Amino acid sequence: QVQLVESGGGLVQPGGSLKLSCAASGSIFSFYAMGWYRQAPGKQRELVADITGGGRTNYADSVKGRFTISRDNAKNAVYLQMNSLKPEDTAVYYCTAAETRTAPYTYWGQGTQVTVSS
Repeated sequence: QVQLVESGGGLVQPGGSLKLSCAASGSIFSFYAMGWYRQAPGKQRELVADITGGGRTNYADSVKGRFTISRDNAKNAVYLQMNSLKPEDTAVYYCTAAETRTAPYTYWGQGTQVTVSS
């Protein structure tokens, strides 16, 4: 059974940084795409960033220039470096993965809380 596990969330002050990590375990070791969604209090879940196995990336406009997504294909892991954090970034962040180029995201982690507050 494939499982995604996130780590790295926490409480930071505005302007601070955090790095989120997500590792996959199970029988599937190479997803076509992996990414990060987030859900802020009272808001819909939204795509933050994703990345293909070949390294092609996509970012939400609200995080461009501040966040960087990367992955380690050998480890089937994905990371999100978050800099210049704002209170608006406060959310539960979810790791996700898709098996093929045309498949939707069907694998999800449990989520890790990121709180940006003074």
